[in-house]
Amino acid sequence: MKMDVVRISNLVKKYSNITVLNNINLTLNEGEIIGFIGPSGSGKTTLVKSIIGMEKVDNGGIELLGKKIPNLKVLNDIGYMAQSDALYEELTGKENLEFFCKLYRLSKNQIKSRIEYTSKLVNLENELSKKVSNYSGGMKRRLSLAISLIQDPKLLILDEPTVGIDPKLRFSIWEELKSLKADGKTIILTTHVIDEAEKCDKLVLIREGNIIATGSVDELKQQFKVNTVEEIFL
Repeated sequence: MKMDVVRISNLVKKYSNITVLNNINLTLNEGEIIGFIGPSGSGKTTLVKSIIGMEKVDNGGIELLGKKIPNLKVLNDIGYMAQSDALYEELTGKENLEFFCKLYRLSKNQIKSRIEYTSKLVNLENELSKKVSNYSGGMKRRLSLAISLIQDPKLLILDEPTVGIDPKLRFSIWEELKSLKADGKTIILTTHVIDEAEKCDKLVLIREGNIIATGSVDELKQQFKVNTVEEIFL
């Protein structure tokens, strides 16, 4: 039986008097790619940050992998890629990866194999000796993705992961996300790119801090009586 990886109940988040997340209830299963989609400012990033404990919520509860958040032990099982790259510009790509490996207390052998695997996945294996300050925007996104995978997490949370990445690499990243899913990993990603939304197993449609619908692409098309996901928001 599939385990609930994420359970959110009655989640409320406010900034001063403005409600950014309004009574969110959501359960997500393991081994799925779930897309949070909605227009800019709809609350996607705030929801993602709340899930991993980066945002203090005003009401409600969150459980990840069966444990209440915030919980430092659970963080080892979560890979997170933020919308803005949090990288050490003065270090090389390899040194950035090594730094995060050590944060997760990986052994020397693990460090070597995880750096090889993740850098190859994002097509940076020949760029690791360069300082990150010399990386292009797309290369920084790719390094951020490698870092989010470095400790082999059970749950991967990616905020707009393919922004600024060329179509060929975007395709190869999606192929890898599918194979991670086949290994039983759960992947949550935020996107406003409709063709990426169509690749997800389940979509969570967010508008003005509310979840307006959840379901597979086909279920949502039937529910809203439309031919494309895009039309739901129109």
